[in-house]
Amino acid sequence: MIAVKDALPPPPPFWHRLNSFFAFPFQMRPFAYGLLLSFCSLLFDAVFFLPQGLALFVIEVGIMLAASRYGFKIIALGARGIHDSADFGRESSDDWTYMPWKLFAISLVQAFLIGWLAWYAPILGTVGLFVMSFTFPAAVIVLVQSASFFQAMNPAHVMDAMRTIGWPYALLCFFLFLLSTGAQVALAMVLPMFDGRIVLPIINFAFIYFGWVMASLLGYVMFQHHDAFGFDAVPGSELPDGAPADRRTPAQIEAQRIDAEVAQLITEGDLAAALGMAYEAQRTAAYDDLSAQRRYHRVLALMPDKKDTMLDQARRFIPLLMRRDLTSEALKVFKSCKEKDKAFALDDPAMVIAMARAEWRNGDAHATLALISGFDKRFRGHETIPQAYELAARALVQGLGRADMAQPILTTMEARYPDSEQTQEVRWLLRPTPAA
Repeated sequence: MIAVKDALPPPPPFWHRLNSFFAFPFQMRPFAYGLLLSFCSLLFDAVFFLPQGLALFVIEVGIMLAASRYGFKIIALGARGIHDSADFGRESSDDWTYMPWKLFAISLVQAFLIGWLAWYAPILGTVGLFVMSFTFPAAVIVLVQSASFFQAMNPAHVMDAMRTIGWPYALLCFFLFLLSTGAQVALAMVLPMFDGRIVLPIINFAFIYFGWVMASLLGYVMFQHHDAFGFDAVPGSELPDGAPADRRTPAQIEAQRIDAEVAQLITEGDLAAALGMAYEAQRTAAYDDLSAQRRYHRVLALMPDKKDTMLDQARRFIPLLMRRDLTSEALKVFKSCKEKDKAFALDDPAMVIAMARAEWRNGDAHATLALISGFDKRFRGHETIPQAYELAARALVQGLGRADMAQPILTTMEARYPDSEQTQEVRWLLRPTPAA
């Protein structure tokens, strides 16, 4: 595995991907979110209980916070190699919620320090402003990496981030400087064409757009050095452009590796070793790990002397398949177990009903009746018995055309469950047919 990773070329430098950074805010989700935030600035009239100026200020602060939090999400996920907003999913972190406030605190401390230096000696203020501006991107990187205000303020951590990036850090600062002025330049070109309240959303969108471009750029730079910054890249993100990305999760990769090893052992005829590996994998996996249970069941099915173990495991495996809506596979496993032991049955009445309904939907009346045969005796007193009666009557009447065999079921239901919905349904099924 290490050799494969080392053979992969490093991600291209960020200046080769500038177009993708400018395009990111125009992806569907960030674009829609940016527009929504921008037009929220028109809601200041709705805050009628505050003076108009104060209402606008409160709304703008809210917009800034929301845009900043999304920007930190862009950086954090970009550092893992997730550059498409469609792959963001519902990933969230409390750290992203508080990062705007921490960045604001960092800015306040730096501004206070620059102000003090300028008061002490104007030339020191100028030097301090340059140093703070030059190190600010590294401070943001440390903040995303650690989620710690104090680490982001620590010059040693900031210098480590700069050393990790190397000489391209100077180029990064240059591009970020250009982007930081981009909103003003864009607004100077666009605003003369508009007037009225629409100006507010335009101004907001311009700053949001360039802010997210910078976030996308910072995230990619962190991704270039994700190992050093302690971020795990998602599978496939380290592949060169144009190569098919591996979208498998680590769990899927591990499951497929075990599948391949078990299959190889089976091919070699070493069923005992294959069973041992499959057993250990399902033993250490979560109880609802479908791939582990499926693998274990398939190996057991190949070993006649493990019939009892297979049947016992199937009683857990079949409900798992049903819960995952893999009804066809569940029915197939059930039938294979029935072939090995005609007395095989599930212990969960609700699961039996669900499988019987699935067989009925498949149009197999005989299989439906076989599943619920003796249901009322096996699960005496259970609340699902009327459902089993109704399903049996339906299979007999509509599936086999044997209304005469369904009549005793109705008699039993009227005696035991006279007011149930299922009894009324069976009564309707067996209603007298009008004479022609």
